[in-house]
Formats: sequence, structure tokens, C-alpha cells
Amino acid sequence: MASTNEIRKRRAVERALLGAARQTVLALVALVVFVPILYIIMASFKSKMDYVGNQIGLPAPFVLDNYRTLLKDGQILLWFANSAIVTGVSVASCTLIAVLGAFAFAKMRFPGKDRIFNLVISLMIIPPIVMLIPLFVLSTQVRLVNTYWSAIIIDAGLMLPFSVYLLRNFFITVPESIMNSARIDGCSDRGILFRIILPLSSSALITLTVVNVLWVWNELLIALIFLQKNTLTTLMVGLVQYQGKFKVNQPALLAGIFLSMIPMIVIYLVGQRFFVQGLTAGALKGE
Repeated sequence: MASTNEIRKRRAVERALLGAARQTVLALVALVVFVPILYIIMASFKSKMDYVGNQIGLPAPFVLDNYRTLLKDGQILLWFANSAIVTGVSVASCTLIAVLGAFAFAKMRFPGKDRIFNLVISLMIIPPIVMLIPLFVLSTQVRLVNTYWSAIIIDAGLMLPFSVYLLRNFFITVPESIMNSARIDGCSDRGILFRIILPLSSSALITLTVVNVLWVWNELLIALIFLQKNTLTTLMVGLVQYQGKFKVNQPALLAGIFLSMIPMIVIYLVGQRFFVQGLTAGALKGE
């Protein structure tokens, strides 16, 4: 029989091999994600001739002509503004409605609460593309097509089921004793929500905001269909149009893609420490 020391050594070796395998897999995943981003960044600083003859290597020379081309056109600033308006208003309105709905499902009692919640959750499995035709017909009838509100309302509605689900799983973790103490002190349900539950759920709110902002900012199909005016074009739609306009000048297109990534990278870095915490806690603490 193997001695105790041999068993310990064997287990230590197994743990070391398992840790090395995990690190290798994570490194490969990070490499798969990072290499395309690095390619976009390097290509955006190349001239057209340099890109044709040297697509993979470093820029030689290092030029800013592609960014000057984008800014000289001026449309990309308008696209940024349109995307910011649609993203900001839709995420803010969705978050407010989701907070109220999640609080009701988590802390209030009313007939059919569980059935209604299950119905809301079931909406997450419906692909948005199957709702485009009825949504377009309805938006046309109420004259919302070619207005910001068409994209804002649809984006907010599509994000709402997941938002309610995530926040509700956080809100149910708030002890009832804290709420009862607040009620004894004369705090209303609205005060409990905004003064107690929301401050305790800051990681969930930041996680939800990051996820929703990333989705709306990168959304293409809804903006392409419901915002058809040139003055309402969002950034993703504009870049698709640029692909046709600058199909020979790929570095200019890649420069636009890199510019579109910068706000999302900044938002993710700011909320990074809350992101994983929010997703895991919301999954593990739910009923």
C-alpha cells in the first residue's frame, strides 16, 4: 500500500496538473478573444497600401489617416450621438421598470404572482426576429417608425424579462427583518425599495446596466428597420453602410469599429469588479 506521504504527493501533483490545464484553457480562450481585437487596432493605424501588403504585421508606417477620414465625414459623430440616445434612454427606462417589477415579485404578495413571473421569464426564450413584423406594423400604425421611441421602446421591452429575473433574484436575498424594522420606523414600500434594497443591490444594478448597454449599443437589426432616416442612423448601422462605402478602404472601416468599441470597453472596465459578482450571486441566491 502507498504511504500517506506518497498519496499526498500524488494529490498535489494532480492538483497542479489540473490547475495548469485550467490556466491553459483560460489562456487559449483569452487569446481567441484578444487576437481579433489586436488585429482591428493594428489595421486601423495602417495606410491602404500597407494593409494590402501587410495585413497581419505591425503598421509601417503608423498613420492616423483613417481616423481623420471618419471625423472629416462628420457622420460618425451623429451616429455616436444617436446610439448614445437610444442606449441611454432604453437602458434607463428598462432598469426603472425592472426595479419596480422585481420588487413586486420578490417582496410583495398578490394573486398569481408565481404564474405571472413564470410568464415573464418565458418571454426570454422568444427570438426577437419573430416579433419584427408585428412590431413594425404596430409601430407604423401609431406613427413611431423613424423616431427614437420606436427603437427605445422595443429595446427596453426585449431587455425587460432578463432584467426582472436578475433583479428579483437579488431582492429576495434582502432579509425580511430589515424591511420589517423599516416599516416599524414608518418607512413605506417605496422608501424600502429606494433606501434599503437598491443600495444593497448595487452590484446587481451595475451588472444589469453593463449587460444591457452592451446589448443595445451593438444591436443592429431593430435600428436598421425602425430608424431608417439618415439623421437617426445608429453607430452599428452606420458602420454597415461604411462597409459598402469604403469596401476598398478596409482600414477606415476597422478604425470605425475600434472607435465603437472604446465606450463599451470603458464601461466594462468601470463595472468589472461588480460584473462577475453580480452574475454569480444572482444565479446562486435565487429561489
